Amino acid sequence: MTRPVETWLTDMDGVLVHEEIPIPGAQEFIERLKASGRRFLVLTNNSIFTPRDLRARLLGSGIDVPEESIWTSALATAKFLDDQRPGGTAYVVGEAGLTTALHDVGYVMTDRNPDYVVLGETRTYSFEAITRAIRLIVAGARFIATNPDPSGPSQHGMLPATGSVAALISTATGRSPYFIGKPNPLMMRSALNRLEAHSETTVMVGDRMDTDIISGLEAGLRTILVGTGSTRPEQVETFPYRPTRVVDSVADLIELV
Repeated sequence: MTRPVETWLTDMDGVLVHEEIPIPGAQEFIERLKASGRRFLVLTNNSIFTPRDLRARLLGSGIDVPEESIWTSALATAKFLDDQRPGGTAYVVGEAGLTTALHDVGYVMTDRNPDYVVLGETRTYSFEAITRAIRLIVAGARFIATNPDPSGPSQHGMLPATGSVAALISTATGRSPYFIGKPNPLMMRSALNRLEAHSETTVMVGDRMDTDIISGLEAGLRTILVGTGSTRPEQVETFPYRPTRVVDSVADLIELV
């Protein structure tokens, strides 16, 4: 890597943890980042949890990430809506991570003629709430979704995620959402803005070629793929784009900080 790396962005699931289990080297990597004084953010497409919740979950895995160093698709969505239509209104299908982020930027939650329907991750998608969302979109509300992930992991197996429910709503309404989270490079740009960082001196670390690496690439960042998550190292060559480098795990990055 030629230019010095001033700022680090890293995905959470598959890079630092698997569910609740820490990936070897993750704790040391975060401690090295904090000790170095380098600015960094841990990114996640999951919009269920607030940064405070995620900090507590990571601490439970032995990884100590400051609350202000966590950037979620819910925070990126709130930032986008605040930029686009400050002080607006939204009907939200989602959990505390999303509703808190929207409240914090001054949005009002309502089911009466909202500016937006905002769809996020939830463990309990209510058919009633989805029906209400569909009717509001048909009546003219703009459709936003936190992330396009079709499914997510759980201890009992796969769960349908935001992308799958968005597809249901899109099929009913004939309207597609604007997705904020990865692979939209907007998620990276908003993270860079949060850190007041520059793309050419920032590296994105991820475990998925089709979300982390492509969004980092499109935002002008150098990218590192770790082999501990979704994309296997042997699959890298099947993609029409490449990461800057591929490593076995986050443990290989400690010396690079």
